[in-house]
Amino acid sequence: MSEPSGCECLSGPTLIFACSGAADVGEISDLAARKLTKDGVGKMFCLAGVGGRVGGIMDKTKAARRVLAIDGCQLDCARLTLELADIQDFSHLRITDLGMEKGKTSATLDAVAQVASQAESLLGRQVAGGK
Repeated sequence: MSEPSGCECLSGPTLIFACSGAADVGEISDLAARKLTKDGVGKMFCLAGVGGRVGGIMDKTKAARRVLAIDGCQLDCARLTLELADIQDFSHLRITDLGMEKGKTSATLDAVAQVASQAESLLGRQVAGGK
């Protein structure tokens, strides 16, 4: 039996968790995560499954190479859900930090593209060793 050559942690998936809340910024969060999935950047994954500590979802999340939480607003529901499930090594993006206002921002293609672009940048920095 041969020894593994290098770190196996780089073989896991990139998972994206969106708050998907009821507000407009939650909708943008959800749509950006779906765009990132469609574009092959990562895979949108089930935040409710993490909150419910569903075995298979937890196992796959803990094995992920990169994890991104996208929150719509300062309540940070996605970030807190991951932290409460003892998932600590992830990048975090809050849409209101990009200048979008909760209750005042339509879920346009431009808004979704802006969030997706920022998310890709964060994931790139996570691979390079930053958060």
